[in-house]
Amino acid sequence: MLYFYNMSSDTADDRIFKALASPTRRAILDELKNHPQTTGALCETFAALDRCTVMQHLKVLEAADLVIARREGRERWNHLNPLPIRGIHERWIGAYAAQAVDLLDRLKTDLER
Repeated sequence: MLYFYNMSSDTADDRIFKALASPTRRAILDELKNHPQTTGALCETFAALDRCTVMQHLKVLEAADLVIARREGRERWNHLNPLPIRGIHERWIGAYAAQAVDLLDRLKTDLER
């Protein structure tokens, strides 16, 4: 039987992985890690990109709920939302990390015998 994968699926996880697939978007998230920044400040940081491109990247990050934007007067403040990344970690990484720790514990026990 032949199965086709729908490339246009749009689940929350799909949007998160799509957003994280771009090195530029990961760099934007890194910039927002310590404190929120205005869109103008992000444009200055990524001066090699035009403002429109930076805003397109922010739009993808917002669609994935990785960035929350708030307007304050004429400024648009971008805040990192780490909860979707935590969810991905718990689903995809946490279980594997626990298995790795168990393996290391068994290895340590075996070596100490």
